[in-house]
Amino acid sequence: MNTAEIFLSRLAHEGAVLVSVASTKGSAPRERGAWMAVFAQDVIGTIGGGHLEYQAIDTARARLAGARGEPVLRFALGPSLGQCCGGVVHLQFECVTLADVPALRDRLAPRLQPVALFGGGHVGAALARVIAMLPFSLTWIDSRDGIFPQDVPADVSCEYSDPVQSAVKDLAPGSRVIIMSFSHAEDLDIVAACLQRQRARADLPYIGLIGSKTKWATFRHRLEARGFTADELAHITCPIGVPGIQGKEPEVIAVAVAAQLLQLQI
Repeated sequence: MNTAEIFLSRLAHEGAVLVSVASTKGSAPRERGAWMAVFAQDVIGTIGGGHLEYQAIDTARARLAGARGEPVLRFALGPSLGQCCGGVVHLQFECVTLADVPALRDRLAPRLQPVALFGGGHVGAALARVIAMLPFSLTWIDSRDGIFPQDVPADVSCEYSDPVQSAVKDLAPGSRVIIMSFSHAEDLDIVAACLQRQRARADLPYIGLIGSKTKWATFRHRLEARGFTADELAHITCPIGVPGIQGKEPEVIAVAVAAQLLQLQI
């Protein structure tokens, strides 16, 4: 259950004040639309922490207790607030109850970019755990039955596909594709299927292949033999992950690849 659903489910039992970032100017800890829900005893979500958040929580709890005030308040992130960002944040305060859930569900639904991860090995499992915490909608694909762990994050969709490359045609438009299957033969077939789809539909903005420069040189020759052009092959990222991270542990690779996906957000 994501943060928004946790918040909305709580409204069945008690009211809250929804605090959201209405606008910012200059440096600010969170972007427009960031939110937190303030209940009498606890808080769900964050608008950036620090004294700004503490003051917003106090204001929200005062309104829960019946205090009145303007719906949008201005906060200067300077010495008076104990922060040195130097920007200005306008926060909106809304008292919400169970009756507001339908509208809030539409409004707070996370805008998730689709990611397709091919491969259920150690690196794939580490990457799935990391991606599940980020603003992505993950489809995890493998050709082997029983490969996925029992504790798959709730928002991750697991799919068995044999042959594995047949899943490419059904990927959501705009999917970021990461290829790290258990065999180079499968990897090659998946890359070729992605390039065919990209040729026909041009709707896969990122196709990443795990491996070394040597692996990619071999794949390039084989894909050229299948008729793919240099311009088409230039759409493949291999090796994957942000540069400068040297570790080969699954968790290290996962963080590097997830960071690269975040850099590509549009």
